[in-house]
Amino acid sequence: MYELELVKYQALGNDYLVFEGDPEAVLALVPSLCDRHLGLGADGVLLFDPASFTIRVLNPDGSEAERSGNGLRIAACHAVLEHGAPDHFQLRTRGGVHPVRILEAVGGRIVSELAVGAPEFRPDRLLHLDTPAGRVACRLVSVGNPHCVVLGEPVTPERCQQLGPHLERHSHFPKRTNVQLAEAVDRGLARAEVWERGAGYTLSSGTSASAVAAVLIRLGRVGRSLRVQMPGGELAVRQADDGNLWIAGPAARVFSARVNPADLVGR
Repeated sequence: MYELELVKYQALGNDYLVFEGDPEAVLALVPSLCDRHLGLGADGVLLFDPASFTIRVLNPDGSEAERSGNGLRIAACHAVLEHGAPDHFQLRTRGGVHPVRILEAVGGRIVSELAVGAPEFRPDRLLHLDTPAGRVACRLVSVGNPHCVVLGEPVTPERCQQLGPHLERHSHFPKRTNVQLAEAVDRGLARAEVWERGAGYTLSSGTSASAVAAVLIRLGRVGRSLRVQMPGGELAVRQADDGNLWIAGPAARVFSARVNPADLVGR
């Protein structure tokens, strides 16, 4: 029986398994691989093509995301550690091409800055949505994937876990959405709690940090360069003159594994 070769990485506590090879070999196994009690445990699986540096992002429930900011930085880490990528290169996703700049490389830890893209506000106004956990005020923004940034709520894990599942599957979002509870601390710092579509409560998220920054910049509550603090750590986010958002932060290799697919079947 063949074995799957996977490498686990984490970026501010957001962890992914990276797989190179035929996607069909892992697609049905993603929920089992990501299970934290019965599998390797992860917030998702990244399918990495070393020939083109193209990645696909699979959530723990098996659904596919358009992109992941932490996933991109993990892919950048993988590209450097496993394929000798230079200080400047590009990653590709379903959402487009993402320039990458390596800022620091120490052992299995890589600090990179990369372009997420320009935010789109849909619609460009405050919305009020009713949920079983209460009515919330929010702004919707896409940074290649959809986000619902909730304002005026306590930015706590408890409140995020109360609202997250209801907003992710709210009737306003037929394809589901990512959810953030956000606040500006000062002009250069924001705080956020994250509920990811298809993954649930998460310690950090690169596109979520980008979405929070985009909304707070739009509202004039922060400057165009700031830090977004999440339970897993901080990401630096800046908006360039052309509107594109850039994120910077670390990613690190955790372990490599060889898995017999037969060991996961039936779990």
